[in-house]
Amino acid sequence: MAASAGPEIERLISLLARLPGLGPRSARRAALALLKRREQLLVPLAASLAETAEKVVSCSVCGAPDTRDPCAICSDGSRDNGLICVVEEAGALWAMERSGAFRGKYHVLGGLLSALDGVGPEHLRITELVGRVRHQGQGQGGHDGGGVREVVLALPATVDGQTTAHYVAERIAGSGIEVTSLARGVPVGGELDWLDDGTIVQALRARRPT
Repeated sequence: MAASAGPEIERLISLLARLPGLGPRSARRAALALLKRREQLLVPLAASLAETAEKVVSCSVCGAPDTRDPCAICSDGSRDNGLICVVEEAGALWAMERSGAFRGKYHVLGGLLSALDGVGPEHLRITELVGRVRHQGQGQGGHDGGGVREVVLALPATVDGQTTAHYVAERIAGSGIEVTSLARGVPVGGELDWLDDGTIVQALRARRPT
C-alpha cells in the first residue's frame, strides 16, 4: 500500500498507532491534529518527549519512573515506611496517588505473572520486593521507628492479578509482616487506572488479610 504522506509523517503515524487505545485511524487523526497545531502542540510535545527520554529513570527502590533516584515518593520522609503498596505498573501507582488515601510507599512489579505470555517471577520485581520487605522489616524505617508492618497488594482482580498476589503473599509468608489485598469497590476484571478516586478510597479502607 502506497504511503499517503511523507515518510516522516508516516513514521509519526506508525509510532502513534502503537500507543494503547490508538489504532491506525486514531493515530492518523492524532497526527493530523499535531500537524495542524505545530507550534502549539507538535513542537512542545517533541521537546517534552526528548527531555523525558533523557531524564526519566526507574527508581532503584520501588521501580517507579521519575526524574530522580530514589523517586519523589521514596524520598518523602513524611510518608509511612511501614506500609508498602504493591502495584502492577506505574499507572496504578498514579491512580492510588490521585485518591489521596494512601500515605505509605510503593513497589512496582512491572507486570503480572502469566503462563500464557511466558512471564515468570524472574521477569518481575518480586525478588526485589521480598528483599526490601525483609530488610526494612528488621526494624529499619517504619514511620514510628519500626520496620515494615504491612504489604498491601493492589493488583488487578483478574486471573493473572490474583495469581501474582497469591505468589507474592507466599514469598512474604513467614516474615511476620501482614499481607492484605484491596477489598470491595474493585470489580472482578477491574484495572486500578480506570477506577474513580472514590472507589479506590473505599477499596483501600476495606482491605483484608490475604
